[in-house]
This record gives sequence, C-alpha cells and structure tokens, in this order.
Amino acid sequence: MKAQRPRGIGAYLAFFYPALMLGFFFVIPFATMVAVSFFHRQPGAFYIPAFELDNYRALATPLFSRVLVFSLLLGALCAALCVAAGLPFTYFITRLKRRFQVVWLVFLLAVLSLSEVIIGFSWSLLLSRTAGISNLLVRLGLMDHAVSWSPGLAALVLGLCYLAFPYTVLVLYPPLSRLDPALPEAARTLGASPLRTFFTVVVGTLRDAIVAAFIMVFVFTLGAYLLPQILGRPHHWTLSVLITDQAIYQSNMPQAAAMAIFFMGVSLALVGLTMVLGKRRRPAND
Repeated sequence: MKAQRPRGIGAYLAFFYPALMLGFFFVIPFATMVAVSFFHRQPGAFYIPAFELDNYRALATPLFSRVLVFSLLLGALCAALCVAAGLPFTYFITRLKRRFQVVWLVFLLAVLSLSEVIIGFSWSLLLSRTAGISNLLVRLGLMDHAVSWSPGLAALVLGLCYLAFPYTVLVLYPPLSRLDPALPEAARTLGASPLRTFFTVVVGTLRDAIVAAFIMVFVFTLGAYLLPQILGRPHHWTLSVLITDQAIYQSNMPQAAAMAIFFMGVSLALVGLTMVLGKRRRPAND
C-alpha cells in the first residue's frame, strides 16, 4: 500500500496549528526562561544578557534544599492522600444509579468553581480558634477548650487535598465507570472478600489510572502558591513562594528562572521515575 499525501490545506492545518500553539505558548516561554537563567543580575538594574552559571551555583544553599525537599514531600503526601480517599469514593459513585452519579459530579464541578483565595480563607476560618470547628467540639464535650489549627502543616495539607480532590475524582471516574461489573462479582464468587476484591481486582485493573491521578495531584500541588501563605507558616512555604519572592520582591529574575528550571527538572525526573516503577510492577502478560 502506498502512503498517500494529505490532500487539501485542512490536513496540513490540523498538524501545523497544534504545533504552532505548542511552540507559541510553551517552547518560546520555556526557551526564554532557560536563557534568562544564565543572565547576569546587574546591581541597581534588572539583568543583562550573559552566560554564567552563578545562578545555578547559588542554589546550593540550605534554604533552597530545605524548601525543595519540603515541596516534593508535600506534593507526594497530598497526592497519596487524594488517591487513597478518591479511589474508593469514586468507586462507590460509579456503583450508584446514573442520576445520583450526575448529582455527585455536579457537586464536584461546583467545588472547582471556587477560587483558591476563597478556599484558603474559608479553611482558615473553619480551623481558627474564634469561629472554627474546635468551638463545636467544645460544645459537644469532645474538647476542653477551643484551639487554633491554622496556620499549620495539617491545615495546609487539608486545604491542598480539598483543592485537588475533585480533580482526582474526575481523573478516576472514566476508567472506573468503564470497569466491567462482572470482574468484582467473579472475584466474590471465587471466595474473595470485598476488601480483597477491591485491592486485587479494582486497584490492579486501574493501575495506570491511579498512577495518572497521583502524578496529576503531585504536579498540581507543586505549583501551590496562595494556600501555603494562607494556611501555612513561613517554614511551610513551598518553592513556588520562594521563586515568586526572588522574581518580584528581590527583582532577581535570573535566580528565579534558575530555581524554576531546576525545580521543573527534578519534578519531571520524579514523574518519569513514578511511571517507570508503575510499568515495572505490571505483570508481563498484561
């Protein structure tokens, strides 16, 4: 069979238009950021074009290392919590009737309409001492006195999980809704318990979707900027806050670009490692 050339300008446009958009909105800004990361910061000015590695050498500081490790651990923790809570939640939703599934999905989409600022200050109020949940627990006799849980690490993790949980459900919903109900029923018929059926059949079948949801929440949490400042303390601030501080308040754009490039490289390496480990755990006959 001979390969036929595309006929008409529409066939070429279908290829060149996405490539043009990708180059305009990703390749050019990324290349600009890479170039700026090697520029020299001019005292009393902004920066001047140059090629030096001082901006990357300056990353070898205890502050940058601590913030980088904390940001990665925070993203992994939030991703693990969202997937651990979202997988059974989504599984039970898909077992409901269609009209009830629509109600839950509409509710999740309504949560996504809230801005990060509203979510941050709402959780800050709920976890405060004056008008927070602890006052209700005192009224119920479960606590002796009201306490404040915000700002703090627990408040930050709770706010980030609340923000990322709907995305986790929306990623897991399509593969779970397409899961053949006969598979869990067959496992139950063969004597497997409901818990074992869930982990062996559901989790084993949807391994790729679970890894995709984990990576999505992990990357999403790495870019958190407002919630760490609203719900966390200064030592809970992520690398996104540090990069913004260098770019805007310190007027050190080359240093901020170097931080962003290094942070993105580490993130992509961890995402790639997660995908490789997910493939290695897959049985050979899959």
